[in-house]
Amino acid sequence: MSQVIHVFTRHALPIVWDFAEASPLGEQAGDYTITVGNIARILADSPSYPHSGTVQVADATSHPLDQEAVSVFFTDPPYYDAIPYSDLSDFFLVWLKRALPGHPLLRDPFNPSNKLSPKKEEAVQDETKKVDGKPKDRAFFEATMGKAFAEGRRILKDDGIGCVVFAHKTTEGWEALLSGLIVGGWTITGSWPISTEMATRLRARESAALATSVHLVCRPRSADAPDGDWDVVQRELPRRIAEWMTRLQQEGVRGADLVFACIGPALEVYSRYPRVLDASDNVIPLGGDPEAKDPHQRGFLAYVWEQVGKAALQEVLKQNADTGLEQDARLTALFLWTLQSTATKPSATDDEEVSEDDESEDEDDEDGAKEKKAKGFALPYDVVRRFAQPLGIHLEEWERWTIGTAKGVVRLLPVTERAEQLRGKGGVVPTADAPAQATKKAAGPALFDNTPDPVEVPAKGRKGKKKADAEGKAAPARELTTLDRIHKAMLLQSTGQTQALRELLAAEKARGPEFLRLANALSPLYPTGSWEKQKLDAMLQALPK
Repeated sequence: MSQVIHVFTRHALPIVWDFAEASPLGEQAGDYTITVGNIARILADSPSYPHSGTVQVADATSHPLDQEAVSVFFTDPPYYDAIPYSDLSDFFLVWLKRALPGHPLLRDPFNPSNKLSPKKEEAVQDETKKVDGKPKDRAFFEATMGKAFAEGRRILKDDGIGCVVFAHKTTEGWEALLSGLIVGGWTITGSWPISTEMATRLRARESAALATSVHLVCRPRSADAPDGDWDVVQRELPRRIAEWMTRLQQEGVRGADLVFACIGPALEVYSRYPRVLDASDNVIPLGGDPEAKDPHQRGFLAYVWEQVGKAALQEVLKQNADTGLEQDARLTALFLWTLQSTATKPSATDDEEVSEDDESEDEDDEDGAKEKKAKGFALPYDVVRRFAQPLGIHLEEWERWTIGTAKGVVRLLPVTERAEQLRGKGGVVPTADAPAQATKKAAGPALFDNTPDPVEVPAKGRKGKKKADAEGKAAPARELTTLDRIHKAMLLQSTGQTQALRELLAAEKARGPEFLRLANALSPLYPTGSWEKQKLDAMLQALPK
């Protein structure tokens, strides 16, 4: 260990299993001498400004500046429940107090009796902490952020501009932040994803961590702005999202970065009004129950996620999301599309291990042993749910078939993991690593007639589906979907069952265009170099002309 690195590779202090003796003079990238040299070079090359800046410690909800004193309001606010800022600050504070004893800045400016960093005023959702006997829940965070943004609106000139940086990957975090902005008197006029995160950082490896930080561009909302009409807002929303998605994709923005970058233009049509009302004068809130039917219960953001999902399906599948496309195909296409990122970085393949928790590379059991990571592509459950619900995709129906869910993360099951599910009446499709010569006998016409083979639910069952009967037999399930048959063809391709593959592809050609259309749509969505893309492309090459 010869490099100078920080201890917080994630937002916690992890257990260190292996200790190494550090050599500060190793003359390698990141060691002490090179680090100091880089800092000196930056200082030497930095331009000199005629005026120096002023740093002041203050409460964001009670700003010391006068009204309309500034032209720009720029902030990178707390990320909802993602980071325990004050707790992490204490780690450094106790050491700084020893290095600079008695320094006036090394104290709590709001509570002289507190020897650590401020806790009461901290704007986070952390229900382990209480203010006036009440936990710091979501309501506390939204109210505090609303006060802070209202103060920002107060000190900004009427023709000024604001910018809010945010990179939280759950929609709850976004809803809380946006609620504070709108309550604080702002109109969101745009949003741009800017690459601020290192692709090689620990949290970016094999995870759904955002590759960018979304910069929300804001303007002060007029104090006499009228209430908005829900019908007008709802009609304008699809057009704005479609326009912005096209522009962002032209700029090279992809996946989850594109999803959250669409929030700005969508919110402009909503946040220009202090309230949005329907024909019955019901207030349309920002958030709500995505499964509700009435707009005033469902909330505006549910319509935003729905329109983003429809636009994405229209883009990747080249057909309307309201057509009869099967749920698992829509789910897989949206999942892979969202998994893409703006920054070019390696994605996990079927042969690699993907962590179900993007904040650690391994999970520890109660005995301290390492658990093997699950395979497959992963996204936060919240992100997948927000796309699935508005588009009629019931995630619980696809548990153990297309997806697996654990610890708040949805995993797209690798095709090889589905081999046992996809077995046919006339034989078994083996796993991808089985020798091809040992599996030739599995091929046979009975597998590939024009009627899809029924698939049996494993005895452990799926959520929301009938479990095994009293005799322990597995309950019958659905017939194979188009996606199932594509996966089946990929497995046959991988195991060299050429004759069986030809028969399946011939049957699909006779069945209709859905098989080829979906396969061609999925091919560019799978990450380059992944097992799935290799086998899918090889299978497409084998299609009869």
